[in-house]
Amino acid sequence: MGKIISIANQKGGVGKTTTSVNLAASLGVLEKKVLLIDADPQANASSGLGFDPNNKDLSLYHVLSGTKKISEVIKKSESPNLDLIQSSIDLVGIEIELVDEEAREYRLREKINDIKNLYDFILIDCAPSLGLITLNALTSSNSVLIPIQCEYFALEGLGKLLNTIKSVQKIHNEELDIEGILLTMFDSRLRLSNQVVEEVRKHFGDIVFNTIIQRNIKLGEAPGFGKDIITYDVSSKGTKNYLSLADEIVKRN
Repeated sequence: MGKIISIANQKGGVGKTTTSVNLAASLGVLEKKVLLIDADPQANASSGLGFDPNNKDLSLYHVLSGTKKISEVIKKSESPNLDLIQSSIDLVGIEIELVDEEAREYRLREKINDIKNLYDFILIDCAPSLGLITLNALTSSNSVLIPIQCEYFALEGLGKLLNTIKSVQKIHNEELDIEGILLTMFDSRLRLSNQVVEEVRKHFGDIVFNTIIQRNIKLGEAPGFGKDIITYDVSSKGTKNYLSLADEIVKRN
């Protein structure tokens, strides 16, 4: 049975999609069967793996709206052992479409149940919001991975997200756990980056991953070519960081 991990933070620009795509690809390289679900209407995870975000056929929207089975929308990526359920702009309207539906916050969990035994890991790239789609992701998941950047406002909004996770645990999914906090965009030359790492580790202890994602130009370039960092530049610092994170997650599980 696959472990389902949501990658979430309602704050934008913290590396959620970069982490979703490259962690998924890294787990695939470690010979784990992986499904990445793009649950963000911006569809950046989809384009980051070379899929056209303007293609409205066979996306997560069709799964949540009930027009397609989840098995019908899974697509193989060019990365080894990595499948994708892509997003599209249509996903924006799903909250309105489901407003009168019963148990709408469990819609994704019901669908994932049909295929979760086919994968070792299912990663869900969440939108930078705490709306219905993100709630569906958290309700479906075993755990949450929280990326935060090594910058001044690193902890901004983290308390709100942790409260949301507690609410989901209490009302919708008592098994939901925190997979870990991931420090991203680390620049060893900056005193501030080192201060943020020290502060986060002091407050959150063992739930902070040992792996830190360093600032890396190649990580920013890869999505423009529709590739994960391993496919784009296997020798880059970004590749080493995400393979280290994948190895840490495999060992934790």
